[in-house]
Amino acid sequence: MRILAIISGEYGQRHVENIQKHGPKAWVIETWEAPKILPPVIDYPEDFIPESMSPADLICSFAEHRGVAELLPEIAALTGAKSVLVAVDNETWLPTGLARQLRGWLARMEVTCVTPKPLCSLTEFDYGITRKDRVAYTDSRISEFARYFGKPDLEIEVDPITRKIISAQVKRDAVCGCIRYVAAGIVGLSADEVEEKAGLLHHHYPCLASMTKLNDFNHDTLMHESGNLLKDNIHQQVKPYKTTRFIVPGKKSED
Repeated sequence: MRILAIISGEYGQRHVENIQKHGPKAWVIETWEAPKILPPVIDYPEDFIPESMSPADLICSFAEHRGVAELLPEIAALTGAKSVLVAVDNETWLPTGLARQLRGWLARMEVTCVTPKPLCSLTEFDYGITRKDRVAYTDSRISEFARYFGKPDLEIEVDPITRKIISAQVKRDAVCGCIRYVAAGIVGLSADEVEEKAGLLHHHYPCLASMTKLNDFNHDTLMHESGNLLKDNIHQQVKPYKTTRFIVPGKKSED
């Protein structure tokens, strides 16, 4: 698969490096750095992109400027890409209304576009746009990408006697590489403490998703949403090994 990664800073560069290091060797990844300054409204997208670009099957936009969204239809046409993935780890990079418009523009070109919010909500068949709402899609190229990168998926082994984590294998990493970092850090932890410690490791990596509170995430942040996706994956696997605590009513001390 030929991938064109669009970046505009450290956020996207880290994603590209992780994909290159841990993605299939058969993937061919090229990077284009988008202009850092773009006008509020782009009337002529061709003024801001190269005259020619290498053919691509999938465009991954990790750009940190909302104006890049207006360039994507032109870039898709230029590269022949039929699949577009746009990361939404900060709503200012792709506001909800613009994301909806972008999906419509590209659909009219018969190009599939997904806009996972946050990026690590992406699976092989759907992605998140709010805390409760997910959007289904059908696209073999995006699904292939999502087999390796997207919604956290760890395979955890717990010692039934000690209730400690014996191993944590990464089945699907976050695009940024966070899940591999967490997996290495939770081995040896008890089932009772692993979820909290995993959340701390996720933040310390650090996660670069926004800390702005959003109404469609119950006034929570995309960073916390990203951490919750990871902890939910861990919780389902360690739940049978956690200590069950019971509260027994007792007499109030007279002291």
